[in-house]
Amino acid sequence: MGLEQDNVARFLTMVADHADDIGFEGQLMLEPKPKEPMKFQYDHDAATIHAFLQKYDLDDRFTLNIETNHATLADRPFAHELRYARTNDILGSIDANQGDKLVGWDTDEFPFSLRDHTLAMYELLQDGGISPGGINFDAKLRRESFEPVDLVHGHITGMDTYARALEAAHALKESGELEEFVEDRYSSYDEGIGQRIVDGDVDLADLEEYTLDNDVPHPESGREEKLNALLNRYILEA
Repeated sequence: MGLEQDNVARFLTMVADHADDIGFEGQLMLEPKPKEPMKFQYDHDAATIHAFLQKYDLDDRFTLNIETNHATLADRPFAHELRYARTNDILGSIDANQGDKLVGWDTDEFPFSLRDHTLAMYELLQDGGISPGGINFDAKLRRESFEPVDLVHGHITGMDTYARALEAAHALKESGELEEFVEDRYSSYDEGIGQRIVDGDVDLADLEEYTLDNDVPHPESGREEKLNALLNRYILEA
């Protein structure tokens, strides 16, 4: 396993060096891809690849292409993979599709889930867009769909889904409702002991003393049902 990873890193280093030698100015991207062609792979999800790139000092040479269906196969929400990639400055591009969550292989369906892709577009808007990368239809028809018109329907549905998702995500972002909720949820870290934790001014002994000397705050509800209703409202109004 160690030899395989070292050799993959050597190969990717050669690729990056060659790109520099020929003056290539585009992105070099890796794609998280679990379960195919093998049942276990070293590029399982965004965090796994990021750790690999960091270990071999390649995290400044490669970005990630995130695919919806691969996130499903890795048991990750698409928006989660996008959030991880963008917060770690390795988001390069996305494959716009979706997968059947009841099967364990890559079905590459044309996207039609407004919920999943509204959350995805929200991540892109939070990141200020996706440039120089883009959105690519890595999708195909189902086995039962074998006529040319089915391909037309698939592309139109996919484009409409992303257009509606963008409108809903933009309205949600402009309203500030979701970010306001998040800020309020974590507001205890803006002052007092929470701020000291963030600033790194306390250790476990300090926290033990604080806990013994003070009333431990009761946890607050995450309001998941409220947030689901919030998301649905913006999707329906888009």
